[in-house]
Amino acid sequence: MEVHVVAPDGKVWDGEAVSVIVRTTEGDIGILADHEPVMAAMVPCAAEVVTPDGHRVLIAVGGGFISVYRNQISLLSDSATMADTISLESAERELAGMKPRMEAGELGRQETRRYHQLEAQVKAGERYRQLHGAGE
Repeated sequence: MEVHVVAPDGKVWDGEAVSVIVRTTEGDIGILADHEPVMAAMVPCAAEVVTPDGHRVLIAVGGGFISVYRNQISLLSDSATMADTISLESAERELAGMKPRMEAGELGRQETRRYHQLEAQVKAGERYRQLHGAGE
């Protein structure tokens, strides 16, 4: 399968995959070869792509859409960050600082968007750490 992860500022990741897992508004969806065509809304999550050599690529996506058609998978997101570039501690700290205002409904539209981006980054960073250890 061919996978494309795209954000407004360009391609984030391209490559071959044997599976893709993302979270949609209906729950997690796993895609394998020859999956039926589907289009779904994604929620902020840690997208996981398994390449043919078994490598797991983790990408923090801030919502958007997944499209699957004839072994072509596109993840179109308003933000996408490779997990290996995320500072988990910084993302957790910023998220914790915003949480009280989010819970009180005091965040504006851009701040709410940033909050959800940080949630996705924390999820991706935690999963990356599980797979690769804290030292990497």
